[in-house]
Amino acid sequence: MIERELKFTLRVFANKNELSKEDGILLDTAKNAIKDAYAPYSKFRVAAAVLLENGKIITGTNQENAAFPVGICAEGTALSACSALYPDVAMKKIAITIKSGTHVVTHPVAPCGVCRQRLLEYETRFNTNIEIILMGEEGEVYAVNSVRDILPLSFSNTDL
Repeated sequence: MIERELKFTLRVFANKNELSKEDGILLDTAKNAIKDAYAPYSKFRVAAAVLLENGKIITGTNQENAAFPVGICAEGTALSACSALYPDVAMKKIAITIKSGTHVVTHPVAPCGVCRQRLLEYETRFNTNIEIILMGEEGEVYAVNSVRDILPLSFSNTDL
């Protein structure tokens, strides 16, 4: 037997003020979009803002449905909008933020497994990393260089 250790680099910022101007704008765009989330059941709002290679920023929010699990995550909404509006433009970065209707979330929350797989599809489609920036309602900000950092041993079109 051989043991292999998988590692990735997680950049941790004390707050959003430590981010670059570009990353701060992207995160603020996501925070501003959170009001558009439709989360009447969970009261857990999620917003994503995607920076495309052409400089455009596209947002998406979670959209719940009484028939669980028919809802759509914010990341999925944003990625679908990017693909529909700019099908030949690569995604450079995505900022994801949350807001709970029951308490203040003081830590970043990562995308679910389905959204990690969706992000991976776009990385492999355009053969470029998508930087992921994560923040709760307040507090620390996490950043990783690629979805592969948070989806080790991934499955992609190269496996088909």
